[in-house]
Amino acid sequence: MNNSQQIGSILAMIVGVYAIIYVIQAAVFIIPTWFISKKAGMSPWLSLLCLFPLTGVILLYILAFAEWKVVPATQVLPYQPPYQPPYPPVPPTA
Repeated sequence: MNNSQQIGSILAMIVGVYAIIYVIQAAVFIIPTWFISKKAGMSPWLSLLCLFPLTGVILLYILAFAEWKVVPATQVLPYQPPYQPPYPPVPPTA
């Protein structure tokens, strides 16, 4: 094998490893933005913008500063005291 063939095989290996790392990185960003955009009331397909570096950052800014179309949850007390039955009536004294 001559030197140019070695360089070509090394470059092919580097491109393959880079492609695998890119797919993993894309999944790491797409999955959370999919769920976040669903919760925000937007189309979850917007998360595919994370495939491109600059548009992914723009999407995160849109999600951060947009008004979410969700109904706020009701406030529930963390602890509710148990029901206290009324005391029995005191008998009248003579």
